[in-house]
Amino acid sequence: MDYEKLTTVMRTLALEAGAKIMEIYDADDFEVKTKSDESPVTAADEAADALISGGLRTAFPDVLLVTEEQAATHEESAATFLIVDPLDGTKEFINRRGDFTVNIALVENGTPTRGVVYAPARDRMFYTLEDGSSVEELGPFGETAGELKPIRVAASDNSALMVVASKSHRDQATDDYIGKYAVKDMKSAGSSLKFCLVATGEADLYPRVGRTMEWDTAAGHAVLQGAGGKVVRFDDLSPLVYGKEGYANPFFIAYAPAVDLKEA
Repeated sequence: MDYEKLTTVMRTLALEAGAKIMEIYDADDFEVKTKSDESPVTAADEAADALISGGLRTAFPDVLLVTEEQAATHEESAATFLIVDPLDGTKEFINRRGDFTVNIALVENGTPTRGVVYAPARDRMFYTLEDGSSVEELGPFGETAGELKPIRVAASDNSALMVVASKSHRDQATDDYIGKYAVKDMKSAGSSLKFCLVATGEADLYPRVGRTMEWDTAAGHAVLQGAGGKVVRFDDLSPLVYGKEGYANPFFIAYAPAVDLKEA
C-alpha cells in the first residue's frame, strides 16, 4: 500500500463527503428512511457513500472496499481492505446534535493501521500519517493539509480517570463497568469521536457495551492506535481484530495503556 497516497486520498474524500453532508444538514428538511435492520439512513449517508466509494475504487482498484451502505460488500473478505462508514452517528445527524463523523480506514491482517475521522459540524479532523502516527489537523481545512498537531494518549492517573461514553447508547451495563474505576469526570460524545477523545488525551477510557460494526470503529481505532492507545474485547481483554464474519464487533474497551484495566 502507498501510505502517502492513502493519507492524501482519505483526507480529501473525508473533506468532500463532509461538505456534502453539511449541505444536507443545513437544509430546512431532509428525508429519513429505514433500512432492513431498522436503522435510519438519510440522503447524506447515501451521497457521502457514493462520493467516498467512487474515490477509493478509482484510487485503489485492487483493494477490497467494504462500506456500510453497500450490503453486497459485507459478504466479501480479504486480508487487506478499506472500510467506510460515510456518516457515523446518523441519529446525531437527524437530531442535529453535531456529533457525527466521516470514517475511512485501512485494515491489514486484522488490524486497522490507517484511518481518518472527520467531524464536519465540529470542525475537527483526526488521521494517521504515512508512518502510522496520528495527528489532528487544525482548521480551516483547505486542499492541502494545514497545521498538524501530533496527538498522544494521556499518562492516565488511575485515581482520577476521565471516561467518555456514548450519548445514544448508555445503559446500566456500561455504568456498572465504569463503576469499577475511580472516575474524575465523564464526557458524552457521539459516533467515533469517542476514540479520538482518548487519542488526544481528553479522555482515558471508552467502554462500549453494545452492538457496533467494524465500519463504526475501524477509523477511530486506527487513530487511537497511532496515538499510542489500545482497543480490546470486553470479554477477555484480547485485541479487537477485524475482518470478522459479517463485520460485527463484540463489546470492547478503548483506552490509554496507563489505565489499570479492570475485568468485565
